[in-house]
Amino acid sequence: MRQDNKSVLASTIAVFIVMVLASIEPLEWSSYLLHQLGTLLFLALMLGACRYRYVSSRSYVLASLFLLIHIIGARYLYSYVPYNDWTQQLFGIRLDELFGWQRNMYDRLVHFSYGVLLFNAMADVSKTIFNVQSVKLLIALALMINMSSSLLYELLEWSIAMTLSPEAAEAYNGQQGDIWDAHKDMALALLGGLIAAGIMLFETRQNQVVSN
Repeated sequence: MRQDNKSVLASTIAVFIVMVLASIEPLEWSSYLLHQLGTLLFLALMLGACRYRYVSSRSYVLASLFLLIHIIGARYLYSYVPYNDWTQQLFGIRLDELFGWQRNMYDRLVHFSYGVLLFNAMADVSKTIFNVQSVKLLIALALMINMSSSLLYELLEWSIAMTLSPEAAEAYNGQQGDIWDAHKDMALALLGGLIAAGIMLFETRQNQVVSN
């Protein structure tokens, strides 16, 4: 088996193992299932894209890492991920106290990770479909996909929440009383995408230096 196929297989197995473990007594089943339905659909889409060479194995591994972060958040409804307890046990510190946070910030991490970890896949798809050769144009297209998909997700999340009770909607959305929650989520996704774009630009220039 080729090395890139091994990495895809290992990433897929890791996602399923973590999903099974996360499914053991999650905080709230209905919201958890809504989140994990999206996980399965996205994983199937990424597998198909990787199978037909729309995305590289590297992009697939990065996307799988994003799914692992998302699955953990879904288990705890995002708003209740006990990262303070984890850091207290491991390092003797509580992140909320250290940084003065007034809310659970795990959902912010997920949106930032979306921008960082899925940027390569967005660039791969843009390059394959539009046959883009310019790295700068490729980065611009990937950032457009980043922002448009973030917007569509927030609209989808809002439309689903409108069909739920106020309590269930709050549990699903994880807004935590912040009226600017969607705006901040999209901004963090863009920030993550910009960082990934900078890394891609740096790697491209380094490869050009080596080849010359």
